[in-house]
Amino acid sequence: MSAGFEIASGGASARIARRGAELKSWRVGGRELIWAGDETFWPDSAPILFPVVGWTRDGVVVDGRRYPLGLHGFARHEDFDLVEQAEERLVLRLGANERTHAVYPFAFNLFVEYIIQDNVLSIILHVKSETERPMPYACGLHPGFVWPLPGATGPHMVRFDADERAEVPVIAPGGLFSTRRRPIPLEGRMLPLTPDMFEEALCFLDACSAGLDFGAENGPSLRMELDHFPHIALWSRPGAGFLCLEAWTGHGDPEGFSGDLFAKPSMRVLAPGEKARSAARYIWRP
Repeated sequence: MSAGFEIASGGASARIARRGAELKSWRVGGRELIWAGDETFWPDSAPILFPVVGWTRDGVVVDGRRYPLGLHGFARHEDFDLVEQAEERLVLRLGANERTHAVYPFAFNLFVEYIIQDNVLSIILHVKSETERPMPYACGLHPGFVWPLPGATGPHMVRFDADERAEVPVIAPGGLFSTRRRPIPLEGRMLPLTPDMFEEALCFLDACSAGLDFGAENGPSLRMELDHFPHIALWSRPGAGFLCLEAWTGHGDPEGFSGDLFAKPSMRVLAPGEKARSAARYIWRP
């Protein structure tokens, strides 16, 4: 099994693992921006989420049968095949197999495309249904960035492109979404960040913003711009040195949900042979 793949542009490079098509490193001007993973806090770096995002309530139900599909699906645990590799671009593919059919009874192809252009890294998810009936799915990006950012001093913050609600859903036991909400210290479009605010993820469902900036005042920053990702999540672990800037098409099960996968909120449904695309651009501003 290959250790991974590398793409580069100018003074920037990215390294992607075959397992999970996971981004393991993104360096710009010699500065590492991706969390390396640490078993003490969070062992991953930037998992790809598919075919669900978030926790399910005791698996998923399709046609009356329950399947043990768990947190964020299975893509992050599977080895991807190389489709295309150029100096600045990489495309990896995951197709359905016996393991995926055991937890998700649909045929599919998931393509993960990386493009690096100097200080910009784009990640594009292409999902194609290969099944003969409608196919429900959700996908997402979960990259962890180093916090504080390289060269940054002082408190960090997130600035949304549009006004967001100053409250987020309460995450119930098991990672399920409650109808209750809790306030967050959002000041206009600015959210000051403190480690203790991440006892659970901050989830902005159906966000008004298609982009945000993360960084310190008058210092380096990282910008995220989204295309066909309606939900944004911010997540860390108290005491850890990372912040995840997550982009989702779907989200975890509501508390008490017991319906079919087709009825799970925010799932997308592809017709036989249909394709869909969701993309994110991450821009480093030193």
